[in-house]
Amino acid sequence: MPKGKNTESDFARQLIAGIRKHLSGLSSLMLASDTVTPAQIEASLQTLIDLRIAVNDARALASAKLADEQAQLAPLLSRKAALVAFVKAAFSKSPDVLADFGIKPRKTTTPLTIEQKAVAAARRTATRAARHTMGASQKKKVKGTVTTIVVPTASTASTPVAPSPVASAPNPGTSGGATPHGA
Repeated sequence: MPKGKNTESDFARQLIAGIRKHLSGLSSLMLASDTVTPAQIEASLQTLIDLRIAVNDARALASAKLADEQAQLAPLLSRKAALVAFVKAAFSKSPDVLADFGIKPRKTTTPLTIEQKAVAAARRTATRAARHTMGASQKKKVKGTVTTIVVPTASTASTPVAPSPVASAPNPGTSGGATPHGA
């Protein structure tokens, strides 16, 4: 038995052809405790086919409508956005008129109290300290020192060197930097 809705309707077509070829001479058939004529079976199978055709046609029509909408959507949305911008500009001081257009008025910001400003400043300072963030002028004041620079020479480059053991944890006395990795 075939699977899928389109193959079901194709199978129904084949059943109708078989009924017309081999069962048309019968007056009735006993199917599922029901007595039916071959014409009734053909009619029910044809209904199955017609339903599938209608669904496929509706899908094709819906796909065409969606493609049409997609093609026209960009300029329509642009025009709608321009109208909203115009209405907001023209009636920005009239919230009741904006409401008639379905546009919410711009929210007014309430100034912070002195206590709220103090709490916000304390939070900013605590966050910068926790994250070690600095401003541009603070970064300029930070200077590092280089203790040793090793430059390989031609004589040491040709000599094979045994790999040195790698420390499993960074030295707690250093202030950052990368942990050396072995080969």
